[in-house]
Amino acid sequence: MRPSFTTALPLLALLAIVAGPAPAASWKEQQVAAAEKSESILRQAEKVRGLLPQYQIMRAAYVADESKAFRLIFGQYLSWHQSYLGLHDDAMQSFSIQQGSDKQDAPSPLDGDTWHQEPAADTIARLAKDQRAVFFNEAHNAAITRTLTVEMLPRLKALGYTHFAAETLYETDKNLASRGYPNEDSGFYTQEPVYAEMVRTALKLGFTVVAYEAASDAVGDAREREQARNLYNRVFKDNPDARVVVNAGYAHIVESGKYLGGASMAQHFRKIARIDPLTIEQTMLIPHAETAQDHPYYRALLAKGAPNAAVAFVDKDGKPWTLREGQYDLSVALPPYTRENGRQSWLSLGGARLAYTVDGEICRSVMPCLIEARYAGEGDDAIPADRIVIGLRDSSLTGNEQKFRTINQLRTDLYLRPGRYRVRASGADGQIVNTQNINVTSNRERNP
Repeated sequence: MRPSFTTALPLLALLAIVAGPAPAASWKEQQVAAAEKSESILRQAEKVRGLLPQYQIMRAAYVADESKAFRLIFGQYLSWHQSYLGLHDDAMQSFSIQQGSDKQDAPSPLDGDTWHQEPAADTIARLAKDQRAVFFNEAHNAAITRTLTVEMLPRLKALGYTHFAAETLYETDKNLASRGYPNEDSGFYTQEPVYAEMVRTALKLGFTVVAYEAASDAVGDAREREQARNLYNRVFKDNPDARVVVNAGYAHIVESGKYLGGASMAQHFRKIARIDPLTIEQTMLIPHAETAQDHPYYRALLAKGAPNAAVAFVDKDGKPWTLREGQYDLSVALPPYTRENGRQSWLSLGGARLAYTVDGEICRSVMPCLIEARYAGEGDDAIPADRIVIGLRDSSLTGNEQKFRTINQLRTDLYLRPGRYRVRASGADGQIVNTQNINVTSNRERNP
């Protein structure tokens, strides 16, 4: 859904933990004021056409206010837009939840010989075989948490899953299925290309794609219940043999305990649909911008030898390990990544996409420059298959000194599946400065 002040409020307790001790006199009031200000800035930015111009407004607002409460809350808003622009490192810097050890954590799967490591895709496919609902979660600012879900869709379709449901989709986009791709009217987080690729992939595979977000102003438990009822009504009510793949944020899929003063969407769904979903947690054992923010188990895993794909842990009988017993059925550890030409290797989506180098000359000396690649068969309104901004100036980190950030000024990589694309370059004012047609082939030859 499109975030608002009311939907941001449940984050305040979490952000208080992230922030640590602060003057008790008005900390909560500071957070509420920061959430209201953040919402106001976002609305102001959305009045401007184009993601890069919007981001310039948001970045300026972030730099201008150094208060802890504002940066904690607006940092999340900023991180979403950074992810939309391909600035994934910056997104993790702007907002990141440290994953420290917790008393609820199960014993490490690395201790003893009870658990062994296997590809998470194989584990999920085996567990999903006889299920009717599979719930994946994600961290909205970390697009890496969407990659495994995209990779799993073909395998789940082959297992007989019929529907794909995403929290972020707007039910008002009635033409999504016939159009075949998401645009800016399809959802909020779908403006990020990997999320858009998730929806696009589901459509191409023949899934029935549904929105289930609450249409009312409900918050907390009421919102979770409305989500669950929408999910049941739009998937199972008239399709008793349906099987659904769900993508949701954070703890919306938690299966036990209190959530936002009530129950989670998954808990409500189980009661309404009488279906116990397979819940896949993939936001805790992930790489962060700073190693100190990684969960201790994740650091230990990397120390033993970093996996090159998402992994799960199972015992000799195939029972899956979960970091939070009773809350999730399976915990997935996502692989660390390397950087090529400033881009993260996980953008390859497990090798399905190739790195296609684009020279900065496409921008014709216009900086900053937004480079976007759209599938040749899709309209200009399509969310790109990939996008990246280069030549972004930012003086906030070095006083009055301005320096170029993000990636090499002259070239970068786009991550694209083999096929034909329209590449478009535009400036900070949103004006198009250049276009090119390209062909990405599996042998990495480049043809006009």
